[in-house]
Amino acid sequence: MNVRQAAVAGMFYPDNPQVLLQSVATLLRDNPCSPAADSSVMPKVLIVPHAGYIYSGPVAARAYNRLRGREARIRRVLLLGPAHRVPLRGIALPDASHFATPLGAVPVDAELVRRVQGLPDVAAGLIHTDAHAHREEHSLEVHLPFLQYLLEDFTLLPLLVGECEPEQVAALLDQLWGGEETLVVVSSDLSHFHDYMSAEVIDQHTSAEICAFSHQLRGDEACGCRPLNGLLLAAQRKRMQIEQLDLRNSGDTGGDKLRVVGYGAYVLNG
Repeated sequence: MNVRQAAVAGMFYPDNPQVLLQSVATLLRDNPCSPAADSSVMPKVLIVPHAGYIYSGPVAARAYNRLRGREARIRRVLLLGPAHRVPLRGIALPDASHFATPLGAVPVDAELVRRVQGLPDVAAGLIHTDAHAHREEHSLEVHLPFLQYLLEDFTLLPLLVGECEPEQVAALLDQLWGGEETLVVVSSDLSHFHDYMSAEVIDQHTSAEICAFSHQLRGDEACGCRPLNGLLLAAQRKRMQIEQLDLRNSGDTGGDKLRVVGYGAYVLNG
């Protein structure tokens, strides 16, 4: 078993399993989500932030709460996010069989990995295996404790998205989309290191663009713009509906208001 070990436990979230469980439970309890307009509709996509739990955890919890009552139907999670620590072209698969957190190890979906490895984009070099890009990356890892807390047995396909076109990401998502057994999670923060008032203006504009299915977002608007642009293009073509669940920044949660990071939470239904 080749396990990608937790890289940011004890920094972005607690490394003690019991403390981590309590932290996730408290975030979910204290940040309830408004009920869906149609309670029978299964959430297909969540867009969630990826900072330390003290900062972005309350916003992420709003989105994860929308899974309540539907957890048993989700068997696979496609998890896409940006690479912060290494330059990355294309889309990186891990080489690991499992991704670990203090709550245990989540199996990487071998069937989906084989499916991706059979795509023409692999031969063209757009999709490749890159253990180094995944090893220290937090943008995917911080979501796993929420998923482990809420879901029953599930498999994971973790993908880091670097320099590539929205069309390329959308095409890959189309190949992996699945039905209600498959949840798509796209990881992105919004603006970085502006003062509080400036960040509010920037993030409100970016959120409006997200809700309009723009797939031309820039890195200074959303650090996960590449996976996000591809997702929004795919979702627009599928005529999905999007709902903003939360829009705050670190000045509202765990930080000062001099240099803040923006966070948004969204759900998309088919």
